[in-house]
Amino acid sequence: MLTNFNKKRTINFFLNLLMILVVLAAVFPFFWMVMTSLKTRAQTIDPSIWIFKPTLENYQAVFEKRDLSLYIKNSFIIVSLTTVISVFLGTLTAYGLARYKFSHKEDLAFWILSLRMLPPMAVVIPFFLLGRFIGLLDTHLLLIVVYFSFNIPFTVWMMRGFIEDIPLELEEAAWVDGCSRLQAIMKVVFPLVIPGIAATAIFCVIQSWNEFALAFFLSSFNARTVPTTVTFFLSVIGVLWGEMAAVGVVATVPVLVFAFIVQKYLVRGLTFGAIKS
Repeated sequence: MLTNFNKKRTINFFLNLLMILVVLAAVFPFFWMVMTSLKTRAQTIDPSIWIFKPTLENYQAVFEKRDLSLYIKNSFIIVSLTTVISVFLGTLTAYGLARYKFSHKEDLAFWILSLRMLPPMAVVIPFFLLGRFIGLLDTHLLLIVVYFSFNIPFTVWMMRGFIEDIPLELEEAAWVDGCSRLQAIMKVVFPLVIPGIAATAIFCVIQSWNEFALAFFLSSFNARTVPTTVTFFLSVIGVLWGEMAAVGVVATVPVLVFAFIVQKYLVRGLTFGAIKS
C-alpha cells in the first residue's frame, strides 16, 4: 500500500514538473519580448544582458514616429466587425445545419468547412484583383469581407456542435408557449450557447488580429493592421529589435484582455459542445 502511494506521489511530482517546464517554455518567448522592448537599441544587440535599467524609448518611438495608434485603431475596427458578423451569421448557419433536415446536408457542411482550408496566399491575388476592380483596396471593408469569409466557416464548424448538444425539446416547449422559431432561437438557444459563442469569438479575434499575409497585400496605409507594421523595423542598418518587440507587446495586450474578460465562458465552451460528425 505504502509503495503504491509513494509511486503515485513520484509520478505526480514528475508530471507537475513536466507541466511547469512546458508552461515556462511557452511563456519564455513572451517574457523575452517584453524584456527586449525595455532595452536600449545598443542593449538589444547583446542577448547576454539580463540586468539593465528599463527604458520606454521603444514604446515612445513606435507611437510617435511610427504612428502605431492608427494601426491599432484599424485592427480594432476590422477585428471587432469581423468577429461580430462571423459569429452572428455563422451561428445562424450552424443552427440550420443542426436543426433542419435536407438532402446533401453533410456535403454542404463539408463544403463550408473546406473554405477554411484554403491558404491565404492561394486567394490573395483574386481578392486583390477584385478589390482593385471595385475600388476597395486599402479599405476596412475589403479586409472585413476577406476575414469573415474565412471566419464564418470556422464559426459554423464550432457552433454546430454546441447547438446540437441543446435538446430540441427545449425549443418545442417554447413553441408550445407561443414563441416563434426566431423567438425560441433568441430566448432559448442563444443564452445556452453563450459559452460556445465566447470560445468561438476568441478564436475569431485571435485569427483576425494576427493575420498578416492578406492584410499586407490588400492594404498600404489607410487600412494597415498591427501585424503588418513588422516590416517597418527591417532596414539597411539591421533589425530594430527593441521597437519590433514593443509592437509585439502592444499587439498582445488586447487579445489577453479580451480572453480575460470571457475566460469563464471560454473554459466552459472548450469543455462542452464537442463537435459531432
